[in-house]
Amino acid sequence: MTAHSSTRQTIDYPARTVQRAEQAMRCAPFRLALFTTMVQQSVSLAAIAGNAGVEHQYTPKPLSELIAEAELLWLIQVGLLRREVDGQGLTDSFRVTPLGRQLAQKWQEQGHALRTAPTLGDRLQHAWSRWFRLPI
Repeated sequence: MTAHSSTRQTIDYPARTVQRAEQAMRCAPFRLALFTTMVQQSVSLAAIAGNAGVEHQYTPKPLSELIAEAELLWLIQVGLLRREVDGQGLTDSFRVTPLGRQLAQKWQEQGHALRTAPTLGDRLQHAWSRWFRLPI
C-alpha cells in the first residue's frame, strides 16, 4: 500500500482488475456524478431508478428499478460497489469500494464527464463477461 494522504491509503490492484473495472464503468448506464456521490455517502436505489436518477444526474435516461438494481449488482461483482449495511442487515443503498473510489477520483481529476464512450469491442467483451460471469 502507498500513502495517498494522511488518512487514506490506496491499494495497488492488478492491471487486469483495474482494466475490467474501468470497462464496467464505461459500459454501465451511470454518470460520474453517481460514483462521486457514492465516495461521500451511500445512495439508495430509489435515488438512482426512474426519473430520480435523471434529476440527480446519475443516469442519462430513466432506468427501471429492476434494470438499475441489476446494473448495480453487476458492479458489485466487478468490485466497484458494495451494499450498505445497517444494524438490521443489508439496505437498498450502495457505496463505492476502494477500487471504485480510486477510479471515480481518477476520472474526476482528469475531467471526464464519466469516461470516453465505450467502444464496440468494450461492449462486446463486457457483454461476454457478464453473460458468462467470468473475470476478463
